[in-house]
Amino acid sequence: MNNSNHRISAQQLTVLIIIYVVGDAILIMPSIIAAEAKHDVWIAALFSLVVGLLIVMFYYRIHKVFPDLTLIEALQMVMGKFIGNFIALLYISYSFLYASVALREVGDFITTEMLPDTPIGAVHILFALIIVMGTRLGLETIARSVEIYFPYVFLLLVFTMLALIPQVNLDNLKPVLEDGVKPVARASLTFVTYPFVELILFMMFLPYVNQKDKIKKSLFVGTFIGGAILVVFTIVTVLVLGYEQTSRYMYPGYILAKKINIGEFLYRIEVILAGIWFITIFFRITIYLYFTSHGLAQVLKLKDYRPLVYPLGLIMIVLSIIISPSITYINQMSSIWPYYDLTMGILIPLILLFVALIRRKFSK
Repeated sequence: MNNSNHRISAQQLTVLIIIYVVGDAILIMPSIIAAEAKHDVWIAALFSLVVGLLIVMFYYRIHKVFPDLTLIEALQMVMGKFIGNFIALLYISYSFLYASVALREVGDFITTEMLPDTPIGAVHILFALIIVMGTRLGLETIARSVEIYFPYVFLLLVFTMLALIPQVNLDNLKPVLEDGVKPVARASLTFVTYPFVELILFMMFLPYVNQKDKIKKSLFVGTFIGGAILVVFTIVTVLVLGYEQTSRYMYPGYILAKKINIGEFLYRIEVILAGIWFITIFFRITIYLYFTSHGLAQVLKLKDYRPLVYPLGLIMIVLSIIISPSITYINQMSSIWPYYDLTMGILIPLILLFVALIRRKFSK
C-alpha cells in the first residue's frame, strides 16, 4: 500500500478525533439522551464521558500489540486469511453503512429544516461529491483541512453556548434520579457507543501517526475534548429547553440556536450551528468512506485505494436513499445501533486481543 499521503502528526490525530466525536451527534444526541434520562441527562453524559475514555485506552492497548498494523492487517495476521478477511469485511460494511446513514441525516436535515422543496437525492449527490473528493485526496489532506476548520468550529460552539446562558434554568435538571438508575443506564449506553465506541475505526489511522510516543496522549485528549463538548452542549440544551422539549424535537440543538437573542440585535443565528454541523458531519462521513475504501483495498491487496472511492461513493448515495423510508424509521433504529456498535467496537476487539496474546504466549 502506498503510504505517501497517509502520514499525519499527533496534533492532527487529536483534532480528527475531536471533530469525529462531535460529528452529527451535536444535533441529534440531546434528543436521544433526554428521551431516556429525562432530568438526569447530566449524570448520563458525565458517566458516558468517563466510560468513553476507558474504551479509548482499551483501543490504545490493542494498538500497542500491533503498533505498525491497521485494524484490517491485524485481523488478517491474527485470525488467518479467511476468517481475518471475513471479519475485516464486517468492519468495512459497518463503516460503509454508517457513512450512508450519516449522509441520509444530512439530506433529512436540509429537506426538513432548510429546503423542504428540494429533492433529497440532489442534496445527497452534492454532499457526496465533496466527500469523495476529500477521500481521494488522502488522510494527510483530510487532517490538514480539519486543522484549518477546527478553531472556527470550536469558537462558534463556545459563542453559541455562552449566548444561551441568560436562558438557562437550573430547575430543568431537578429532581435527581426521580426514576432510578435504569433510565440513566439506558441513556448512557447510547451516549457511550455512538461517539466513543465507534472510535474503533481510528485503529486504521494510528499506524500512520508520525510521533508514536504521543499517540496515547492524542487519543485521550481528543476523546476528552470532543466528549466534553458533547456533554456541555447536551446539558445546556436541556437547561434551556427542558427535557420534554428536547426529546420531542428531532434536532433540538438547531431549535436551541433559534432562541439566542442578544439585545434584540443578534438573533436567529441557527445557521451558525447548522454550519458547524455540516463541517463536523462532512469530516465524519469522509473518515467513514476513507476507512471503507482503504480497508477494502487492503483486503483485495491493492496498491492504491483511490480507484475504489468513486464506485463506493455512488453506492453510498443510492444506499443513503433506500436505507430508510422516512426520518422516523432511522430514529426508531436508535435502540438497535448500540448493540451493533458494542459487537464491532468491544466484542470483536476483545477476541482479537485475546487470540493475539494467546498466540504470542505459545509462540514464545
